Amino acid sequence: MSEIILINITGKDRKGLNSKFTSILAQYDVNVLDIGQSVIHEHISLGVLVEIPESHDFPALYKDMLYEGHNLGLSVDIQSVDHDRYESWVRAQGQERRKITLLGKKLTAQQIAGVTSVIHENDLNIDSIYRLTGRISLACPQENPRASIQLSASGTPKDVQDMRRRFMEISQETGIDISFHVDNIYTRNRKLVVFDMDSTLITVEVIDELAALAGKGREVSAITASAMRGEIDFKESFRQRVALLKGLEQGKLASITESLPLAEGAAIVTQTLKGLGYKLGILSGGFTFVGEYLKKKLGFDYVYANTLDIVDGRVTGEVVGEIIDGEKKADLLKMIAEKENINLEQTIAVGDGANDLPMISLAGLGVAFHAKPMVREKAGSTISSVGLDGLLYLIGIHDREIRQDKTLPVEL
Repeated sequence: MSEIILINITGKDRKGLNSKFTSILAQYDVNVLDIGQSVIHEHISLGVLVEIPESHDFPALYKDMLYEGHNLGLSVDIQSVDHDRYESWVRAQGQERRKITLLGKKLTAQQIAGVTSVIHENDLNIDSIYRLTGRISLACPQENPRASIQLSASGTPKDVQDMRRRFMEISQETGIDISFHVDNIYTRNRKLVVFDMDSTLITVEVIDELAALAGKGREVSAITASAMRGEIDFKESFRQRVALLKGLEQGKLASITESLPLAEGAAIVTQTLKGLGYKLGILSGGFTFVGEYLKKKLGFDYVYANTLDIVDGRVTGEVVGEIIDGEKKADLLKMIAEKENINLEQTIAVGDGANDLPMISLAGLGVAFHAKPMVREKAGSTISSVGLDGLLYLIGIHDREIRQDKTLPVEL
């Protein structure tokens, strides 16, 4: 009868190590049932689960592996695995799987301990931990540091909603962003990302900037803040604010676009996602003249926003056509996905305000970006500790895959 053994090799890493040990295994015609490796600070942990066709070969293989480990100064641990336990492990591979991503300017043991405790309390098993950001220099700190790891956990949670609540508490208490979602074929094959514009792609609310030019800044800002908190119906608040812009000269609109500051990481996000073949859209309750400007600068595929009505070179205080509110954003997301033949589970929606919740809830991955408390509580994922480039880590993109074109503007 065959024998199943688990081999764990640990110690200082070096070139050719894998070749030496697998060559020994090859001499005994073993079948590799599983293999995994990680290297942290030049120290390796290599695990190999193998089946030895002839059990009488086990003593000789055992001796050869230990001898090679001794020569290389490595620790080699070999254990026999019961066939029934192995088959039980095989049957468990069909369990639900979830990805938990931790993202911040730095990672602390307190943060990781809090997250892993919640995972353990919900009877999930952490199968792997993968670092998404590069190694951090302590001698030459980065200007905008990023630290992110992704955990893969299997099993069925006792209470998914309670897990989300606990993760939110840890996020608020320790200053880290936590994304928690089911891992399936759709999550590994995202194709469409839509963004809110004001206070998401750019750091300001354009209507507030226009109001300042019209001498109505205080009145409009108060209505904007209330609408973003979900206290006023968006359409009604929008009508009230646009009405206050009546008489503003059309020529002053262009001056707004020339000074709009991009959100931190916005240029990197769009360039990276476009390079990876994603379709990108702006779904905004703001204005088309800004959306079209960003589309040209950043390479968006779609822009849907509100169009100011202008007569004789001045804003009339009204908009042309239907006002784009939260429900309309969700409808537009559906429309774009259908046009591109993309399943909604393959979409991502990013926003900060209450009027973004419908599309955030509809998308396969909904992300609240530096959002209001109500939005953070209802979104599946949040980015509050870093810039918009944090989205790339939530998707599972590694640092080395992120475009860092220094010629891109940081402001528009």
